[in-house]
Amino acid sequence: MYLISPFKKQYKANLHCHSVFSDGKKTPHELKEMYKANGYSILSITDHETPKNHSYLNDPDFLTITGYETYVRTNEECRYDVYAKEIHINLFARDPENEAIVCYNPKYCKYISDEQKKELKKVGSQEVRKYSVEYINKLIQTAKENGYIAAYNHPWWSMEDEADILKYEGFFSMEMCNYGSYLIGHLEYNAALYDKMLLNGKRIFCHSADDNHNAAPSDSLEFDSFGGFTMIMPESFTYDSVICAMEKGEMYSSMGPEFKEISMTGNKIHIECSDVAQIMVFTGSKAPKRKYASFGETINSADFEIDDRAKFVRVSVVDKYGKFADTRGFFRDELEF
Repeated sequence: MYLISPFKKQYKANLHCHSVFSDGKKTPHELKEMYKANGYSILSITDHETPKNHSYLNDPDFLTITGYETYVRTNEECRYDVYAKEIHINLFARDPENEAIVCYNPKYCKYISDEQKKELKKVGSQEVRKYSVEYINKLIQTAKENGYIAAYNHPWWSMEDEADILKYEGFFSMEMCNYGSYLIGHLEYNAALYDKMLLNGKRIFCHSADDNHNAAPSDSLEFDSFGGFTMIMPESFTYDSVICAMEKGEMYSSMGPEFKEISMTGNKIHIECSDVAQIMVFTGSKAPKRKYASFGETINSADFEIDDRAKFVRVSVVDKYGKFADTRGFFRDELEF
């Protein structure tokens, strides 16, 4: 049984990106040029409260996913507070032509003119946004009813309480690494939170993304592109197939390393990957299965036996630079042991 098949092509994607249509510094054409030149095949330009179809950028080797970033803050005036909690959600459209804005609130649409606000296709309630689990779950449900799938963005930066996070319903995935936030303090690698969600029975996948704004030059340590990405494994390189693969969890999160194959035969798991320093299998216990390279060397494969008490199976690797790659969690009822 393949958890990551060696027979499926992997497409490199950045699923969180900002352009001049909100607070980014690059045009969509510039973003395509730079990401394609760096080996990416898929890009979702997710400007704040600005849903846009960028399919005019598509070519046989490059695909854009229509989407945008919505958010809810603790104050009704949508003021930014560096000490306050908030939530950010990326919405990806199942139909590339879907540019509907969910639960429209003009105070959040800071990057478009009043005239443009009138032209938006608005769906769902337009009540004042309220920072509460109840309201946020309703927003997610409304998005799903109107053709979007919802991803949970940068939980560390958002400063949300774990108890509230565990009450959210309807996310298909969460950002394991949000590279823009990771650059701030190297805390936006969210494996511990992800495992807690799995242990609480949350059927949620994981991915990584840049959340790039490109305010710093490419030769700066603050350059926020090409640091977190998602490898997606669709049946074919089409919009519908990519969205389907995302919804099914046919993808994995990375900051650098890549998986080549993960397979299971009974309770035995076999892993092949790019050269790394450590390979781990998390199962919901205090002690993940692990294999280390010798000092100054690397490894690229490992085999482990999964015990009968495993809550789930999740593979993680880390290279010599401290960069991780992570699969989603696979629950026991998805595995043949």
